[in-house]
Amino acid sequence: MKYILVLLVVWVGYHLWRKGRMADTGPSKSAQRSPAKPLAMVACAHCGTHLPSTDALQVGGVFYCSAEHRERHVD
Repeated sequence: MKYILVLLVVWVGYHLWRKGRMADTGPSKSAQRSPAKPLAMVACAHCGTHLPSTDALQVGGVFYCSAEHRERHVD
């Protein structure tokens, strides 16, 4: 009786291990995601440094890389 129980546990363990390996060989989740869209780049009106438009400071349609450059260029 105990041999049947041991064989049953080994059999269940083997099938769980094999099922886990099968899941690992499929396409990865990161491969299924679409790549991120590129950000629009703008140039600082003071120094010309290019940076993403989301990081830039905008005043009247003019972009700046920092508050210091915005103040210097506006004056």
